[in-house]
Amino acid sequence: MGFGNVSERRNAPPQIGVSVVILALGPRSHDVRDTSASHCQLWLPLVRRVRQPFLGCWALPGGDLRADRSLEQSAYMALESTTSLHPRYLEQLYTFGDPARSHGGLPMVSIVYWALVEQREAVDAEDDDNVRWFPEDDLPPLAFDHRDIIDYALARLRSKIEYSDVATRLLGPTFTLRQLHGVYEAIAGQSLDLANFRRKMLASGDLEDTGRKVREGRQRPAAVYRYVPSDTLGIASPWQGNASTYSRQDMIESADSQIDHEAEHATTHADDALSPLIPAAHG
Repeated sequence: MGFGNVSERRNAPPQIGVSVVILALGPRSHDVRDTSASHCQLWLPLVRRVRQPFLGCWALPGGDLRADRSLEQSAYMALESTTSLHPRYLEQLYTFGDPARSHGGLPMVSIVYWALVEQREAVDAEDDDNVRWFPEDDLPPLAFDHRDIIDYALARLRSKIEYSDVATRLLGPTFTLRQLHGVYEAIAGQSLDLANFRRKMLASGDLEDTGRKVREGRQRPAAVYRYVPSDTLGIASPWQGNASTYSRQDMIESADSQIDHEAEHATTHADDALSPLIPAAHG
């Protein structure tokens, strides 16, 4: 049954669906498959909407809920049906339900999941007319409040930059210092002095040499590292947001509050770790 006027639509029970934010490393060029790029940035897949509202606009992958599927299963199904991606894990980020987000249509609530995927998973994913990868700093106009959702996900990620799982989910369990440096630059969104970064990471005690070496371009073979196993370095639990529904303003204010509360130590640690590495910080 349709709703014939704005008042009826405004007072109707909301539709509930899932949306997914997927972040992967990509090059600082407009070809996500150019894996030879030495400097990386974060990329994410978007899908072109094929129905109103926002017909033809880009949006996060998403879909409806079904009674025979869990929320997580619905999120995986939405991803597979639009992008062919199937991350090893998904975590619930937040629930967004500002009444104005439907722009006059039926009220809509989105339960948002997110994940980091390794670059090879992104490279294997196929683009088509309705699915495309975009760098996070060059996104097209987006449907609904999806720009706010992406900004929120990036803010949460940046508050967790010092957790080992961030790097390993983007790079895999082993990496060179240059690769790790690329992850930090991509997440921070700014240049970090490589020499200072190397000294700081090696002095941190968080890394151990695997004994292997790999050649990176014309550079001499580089040592391969991994994070020292530690129960205190995981991020699965701190990443999970609460499932309350927020208005746009409440979402922004609550996001700031929750990030400060959940990751006060991590954020302070990240600031301490990054500030000496940023060229501007040296005056």
